[in-house]
Amino acid sequence: MEPEATPAPNAAPAVSVTRGLLEYTHWIYGLHALSVLIGLATARAVAVRFAFGLPSIIAVIMNYARRSEARGTWLESHFRWQIRTFWYSWLWIFLSSILALPLLIVGIGFLIAILGFAVIGLWVIYRVARGWLALREGRPMPLPPA
Repeated sequence: MEPEATPAPNAAPAVSVTRGLLEYTHWIYGLHALSVLIGLATARAVAVRFAFGLPSIIAVIMNYARRSEARGTWLESHFRWQIRTFWYSWLWIFLSSILALPLLIVGIGFLIAILGFAVIGLWVIYRVARGWLALREGRPMPLPPA
């Protein structure tokens, strides 16, 4: 049996979590952060690298694979945070593209797309950083009800 990892006193978990699941959650944030770093280091947008990059795709698969183990623990909020960040980035990229496409005719579509992807990229960076810092501190993430 693995030793239990306990969150900070203000986290008030419903159920304690194993150190293995805690480390697993860190790995998921690490994969998402790797996608962000790849996006920053290449000519492509952070948002596109995050949504369609292999590290983030692997991370979201990992989320779904062990989501049931996190249910009822303070890590459940991190799993939901990570999954929602991934799928909402897809949604915002899709909506930005839909908005920019017809505007290409008048020449501002390209600017709208770049601006939209930049905002989405900043949002992704914020979500990954905020989530990972909260995990380091043993705090759950605030989320709307499932």
